[in-house]
Amino acid sequence: MSVIAPVLIVLLTVVGMELFAWFAHKYIMHGWGWGWHRSHHEPPGSPERRGWFEKNDLYAVVFASIAIVLIALGTAGRYPLQWIGAGMTAYGFLYFVAHDGLVHQRWPFRYVPRRGYLKRLYQAHLMHHAVRGREGCVSFGFLFAPPVARLKRQLRERHGGPLASEDAATATPDAGPASRRET
Repeated sequence: MSVIAPVLIVLLTVVGMELFAWFAHKYIMHGWGWGWHRSHHEPPGSPERRGWFEKNDLYAVVFASIAIVLIALGTAGRYPLQWIGAGMTAYGFLYFVAHDGLVHQRWPFRYVPRRGYLKRLYQAHLMHHAVRGREGCVSFGFLFAPPVARLKRQLRERHGGPLASEDAATATPDAGPASRRET
């Protein structure tokens, strides 16, 4: 068997996971699954966001469990499930690096991007958190970030004007700790 097919399956699964994650984030996490996701939108230090983990991390446990089952089924002879599970795992790793590490800085080191794709991803997710609660949010993807100008326009349309945290999310970060706030 050619190595090209498994690589394509993994890459297509990563792309598919971003599409699924957008849908799940918008309609499940901000819908009937808000009970778990609410913790992620609470301010740091609140009862739902103390310690290493928050209730929202249960979503990662669910998706990792599905990936593990797919890998096990695939290695037991149900091709190509192992490669779909591997793609889900790769997406989970990218999510962990971009979302938990870069944007929410749940790691011991801090990095605030100053230009390019990572800056746009960072700002887009902060703008997602510019709204208190689950209604009226923008930017539901985790690895794809719409243009910041479009997100600002959407926030203004949904809320009748700019939000104070919207401007903070798109300001050029400085080197001080205030620019590294967790949202």
